[in-house]
Amino acid sequence: MKKRFLALALAAMTAFSMAACGSSASSETSSDAAADTSTDASASTDTASSDTSTDASASSSGRTLDEIKADGKIIMVTNAEFEPFEYKDGDDIVGIDVDIAKAIADELGVELEISDIAFASCIPALQAGKADFIAAGMSITEERKKNVDFTDNYFNASQAIIVPVDSDIASRTDLNGKTVGVQTGTTGDSYCTNEDGSSDISVGEVKRYEKAVDAAQDVISGRIDAEVIDNFVADKLVEKNPDKIKKLDEALTEEQYAMALPKGSELTAKFNEILKSLQDSGKLDEIESKYLSAE
Repeated sequence: MKKRFLALALAAMTAFSMAACGSSASSETSSDAAADTSTDASASTDTASSDTSTDASASSSGRTLDEIKADGKIIMVTNAEFEPFEYKDGDDIVGIDVDIAKAIADELGVELEISDIAFASCIPALQAGKADFIAAGMSITEERKKNVDFTDNYFNASQAIIVPVDSDIASRTDLNGKTVGVQTGTTGDSYCTNEDGSSDISVGEVKRYEKAVDAAQDVISGRIDAEVIDNFVADKLVEKNPDKIKKLDEALTEEQYAMALPKGSELTAKFNEILKSLQDSGKLDEIESKYLSAE
């Protein structure tokens, strides 16, 4: 699949300039990471727990730009287990989403602070006011739109299938009746669980993992038959284990990544303005080239 950024929405927006100053990114591990993300599908009845929240603060529109500037920092929540979009390099959290978030923070003139938690906890954390935005390789879905506001999309993605190199699974329909691993709360989780009846396959058992790499290890060990995960993450996993796993050519879905903000947030328009500027200047292409190998 061609690895490229989609053009951001070209709708005209009122432009105004802001003085940019250098910012540094700090990372911290949130206690929210302790949220239960069981590796067994039977341990959870919510196939997309990152999409819903019962927190009373869900209606909050989040902090204003003035409040963020007064604080001197903007807080991003993510799950740093999603290479090349966000992952750990030593003690640092790096990746495509991190670099984009840093560019946004620089434009706003504030420091970027990163909170690393379970993916399924990202939307509840945003709704609870523990972060200002989500950047986590998050696909735009109608269900998530009920709980967050998305920026313009900035990346084209898809769901891929990883299997052992000697597997007889050759297409999506071969997943019927198989045991498939997914990352909890992702679109791959929703697709394989198929509670809304939109999927055209019937997986035998879905096993959920907090980390995509753990599911890949279970594919390698033979504990599960396949893993469904985002295409670029699948490429990285196969790249590290080329003699053990492979990615099927067939994609399950076509998706678009965007950043998520609280419903009604005044920051959404500003994020879109900055993202468009980064796209027009070629900065987004530079970030893509930094983390993605050319075909």
